[in-house]
Amino acid sequence: MNIMMQAIPAQAKDTILVVGHGSREDSGNQEIRDFVDQWRVRQPDWRIELCFIEFAPPELNAALLAAARSSRRVLVVPLILNAAGHVKMEIPEAVEGARAACPQAEILLAPHLTACDPILAILKRRLRKAMGALDMPDPTTTGVVVLGRGSSDRGANGEMAKMARWLLEEGDHELVDLAFTGITWPRLEKVVQRHVLLGMRQVVVLPYYLYTGTLMQRIHRQVEHLRGQYPQVRFACSEHFGFEKEIFALMDQRVEDLRAGVPDSRLPCDGCSYREIAHELGHGHSHAHTHDHGHAHGPEHAHGHEHHHHEHQHHEHEHHEHEHHHHAHGHEHAHEHEHAHEHAHEHNHVKAEGQPV
Repeated sequence: MNIMMQAIPAQAKDTILVVGHGSREDSGNQEIRDFVDQWRVRQPDWRIELCFIEFAPPELNAALLAAARSSRRVLVVPLILNAAGHVKMEIPEAVEGARAACPQAEILLAPHLTACDPILAILKRRLRKAMGALDMPDPTTTGVVVLGRGSSDRGANGEMAKMARWLLEEGDHELVDLAFTGITWPRLEKVVQRHVLLGMRQVVVLPYYLYTGTLMQRIHRQVEHLRGQYPQVRFACSEHFGFEKEIFALMDQRVEDLRAGVPDSRLPCDGCSYREIAHELGHGHSHAHTHDHGHAHGPEHAHGHEHHHHEHQHHEHEHHEHEHHHHAHGHEHAHEHEHAHEHAHEHNHVKAEGQPV
């Protein structure tokens, strides 16, 4: 065993596996590849690999197995803003499978990027730039809309709501609202209508997206439509923000925290049996569980932190969400969001009382 370990080159002791969401629009996937290339330049001594949950290779499960077979330790770092189905379910399930298949490797899972001060700093900087493009109008007459993807997971939507609230409290704008491009409500058009009725003379739209894709393209089309609909209102729309310095710093911090064994209450429970129960219930059970145990992340490695409650409302797999508007379940159906096969499973199982994410 020692001989085999010695044969692994030094750079292969740790493999950092970046997990991107993946998009049907390959320009978005290419931006993630570009981010990883830039991160490798910033951290030349790290072995950094990339995989995608869907729509682009290499695929998550295969990449995890390859990393586990070639490394002593795999540090799985989601390059994802909010914790919905992929972060809460699919990534932990893939990690479990890789641990079972490669017990000789230690596999650690980091939290997603989360709603945090570094992300808030990006939004504030984007807002200042947008106000400059509008010639610095009065913030009390300038509405702000934080526009995100939307999810059937209330925890993921709640993270965005927290960012909108923080943006309100840290600035001079009297109206900072939240809107979504799909799955849930309100939509951008309704929020802008409200801003106009409240007397806003300018509206700044801040997309809450890391990389481009079909939804970012749609957002810019929607803003152009709003300019025509409300000629008396001036609009500014910022871009996605996946290459900001704060994103690189957050990814650095995730790696260092995993290496140092720092427990994080935001980490999804990646080794518990509740997912099996949820599968039996048809992916629709909001299952809360509380347990105190050392959370094993790999051979001879356990975090002795107390697990937090887990909120899995609707047991949402984001690639199974649909925004249904009089549609038929065919293989060739168009939907108002990025995933070609999403289904919003709104099962009416009894839901446990909400817990913090």
